[in-house]
Amino acid sequence: MRVSEAELEQLRQAANCAVLLERLPPPWRLDKAESSRDSLKYRRGKGEVIIVNHGGRGWWDAGGTAKGDVFGLVRHLRPDLRFGQACRLLQRIVGLEPAFPAWHREKARQPAEGLVPASVRWSRARPIRSGTHAWRYLAGERRLPAAVLRAAAAADAVREGGYGTAWFAHRDATGALTGFDMRGPDYRGFAKGGDKTLFRFPGWPAHRAVRPRRLVVTEAPIDALSLAAIERRRGDTLYVATSGGMGPGTLLALDRLLAGMAGLAGAVLVAATDSDPAGERYAALLAERAVAAGVAHERLPPTGGLNDWNDVVRRGRGA
Repeated sequence: MRVSEAELEQLRQAANCAVLLERLPPPWRLDKAESSRDSLKYRRGKGEVIIVNHGGRGWWDAGGTAKGDVFGLVRHLRPDLRFGQACRLLQRIVGLEPAFPAWHREKARQPAEGLVPASVRWSRARPIRSGTHAWRYLAGERRLPAAVLRAAAAADAVREGGYGTAWFAHRDATGALTGFDMRGPDYRGFAKGGDKTLFRFPGWPAHRAVRPRRLVVTEAPIDALSLAAIERRRGDTLYVATSGGMGPGTLLALDRLLAGMAGLAGAVLVAATDSDPAGERYAALLAERAVAAGVAHERLPPTGGLNDWNDVVRRGRGA
């Protein structure tokens, strides 16, 4: 298996050591009592302890001297694997997040003094409208058409954030807000205390109830809006975005949408992720979820050799 240095670096950055521990049989278990946010202690068997640090990018063996990155962890746990086999193993976990965020979310539901819940912050934010800072950012720098921005406002998918940012709602299957992605000219992040599920933008008018036959998945909300603009908001399509890595909340939301589409004639998941190694791995993961749900799947990479769908809009190649 031939892998470029750039692809190796992408694997190092996108494959989480904690996910590897949780998925290699027999799985390792998180010791919650002795773990912190920056130092996760995993146990397996008598005296086997591995500490995951550096945000999942590093590890060390508490019972010895071994330490390193995710490739080193594969070699440490599975010395029998050849290099190509190790790469394929890591490719299967790219974009996945470990189960431990559920534990941290339980702590997050007991907000620190002064931390306003994401749902309250969202309720206080104003819808985007022509002339606001967020509107100018999305319509100007990002080149999103006014019709799409008005539709996003009508669907309560985007609101006006602070410091010129636009806020993109993440919602669960009931429509309840779980958190929001924040993007602006000089800032990007996710609402503190919020949970990632999916950003959702319907291709149909917000006042209608539609069961989508086509699910388009992008990485960033701006890419979802960009592709919706290019396709002139297909009425059978729900455009969604993961806002980065696919954690348990995002995978659950995707699986529920796919379950609702199963059995519909012509139902299809469209992987419209970025045109780079990480985007291809996300697309492969999405294809696996679609197959498991009995739904057809397609790959729709950005056109013109560009990296993402907003690049296509800004270059004027999608209309």
